[in-house]
Amino acid sequence: MGHSRGHPRRADHPPAELREGRVVQHHGATVIVEDTDGGLFNCNIRKRVGRVVCGDRVRWQPTAEGQGVVVELLPRHGLLTRPDPRGGARPLAANIDQIFVVCAPEPPLSEALIDRYLVAAELAGCAALILVNKSDLLDAAAREALRERLAEFEAIGYPLLFVNSRSAEGLAPLRAHTPGRTSILVGQSGVGKSSLVNALLPDQAVRVGALSAASGLGRHTTSDTTLYHLPDGGDLIDSPGVRDFHLWHIDRSELARGFREFTPFLGQCRFHNCRHINEPGCAIEQAVESGRISPRRLQSYRQIYAQLEEAETRF
Repeated sequence: MGHSRGHPRRADHPPAELREGRVVQHHGATVIVEDTDGGLFNCNIRKRVGRVVCGDRVRWQPTAEGQGVVVELLPRHGLLTRPDPRGGARPLAANIDQIFVVCAPEPPLSEALIDRYLVAAELAGCAALILVNKSDLLDAAAREALRERLAEFEAIGYPLLFVNSRSAEGLAPLRAHTPGRTSILVGQSGVGKSSLVNALLPDQAVRVGALSAASGLGRHTTSDTTLYHLPDGGDLIDSPGVRDFHLWHIDRSELARGFREFTPFLGQCRFHNCRHINEPGCAIEQAVESGRISPRRLQSYRQIYAQLEEAETRF
């Protein structure tokens, strides 16, 4: 009875049920998956699943105590990629909701670099906020000068937050935006991203210990991309690779969509394939002339476009 469909199942080995979880650390061949109860499991990845990265949501099956196998990648959004050596795109972190672009009074602020991070955020479908870190070093006049310099970003809808990692008050503007979201911090070297991460994560050492134990590697390397839970809710994905990306590998034809204030004018140019580089009847150029787009932002777009063009010829 009941055995007519092949061999009977052994009672002590029922098939492992599929579970859902989130990848919270990536170790190349294996990943650490956190289940819905907060348990950590060291998982291999089935070949057909493809490349899995930190932040991914997956379906997985337990295989042994503390271990499992990832069998399916669930739909993702907010995917950050970086160029691979062959000119393709390699995913780095997934399901990012927002990017904090960190700058500071020192090293000297670069609007062109901020533009690049904002392009990456727009094309990945992430919200972006600009953080001026080390703001406790600014007197009122210097703070006002910096606010004025960054006003063009605020004018097109990017929140501007002055923060510092030395006090709870200094972190409050940043913390107000993290609950319920997965965030990353990016910016050039020396702007204090590490000190912000450390201040946001008082239990970082505990988390790292638990992840090291789960991986069985007994160590945590600073290059591991790791998802941390923030005390006020929300998550932070962190690693040097995530913090220090420049412009991800993108198609030149996509670039204009990365400048959000260009959007109302796209498709309005005389030529449907207008590159917005000195073509006649360019709606973006006309918007600059009428004061609706900043001339500096158009110049920045053209510089990035030229760099992407040059990069394409190398592959």
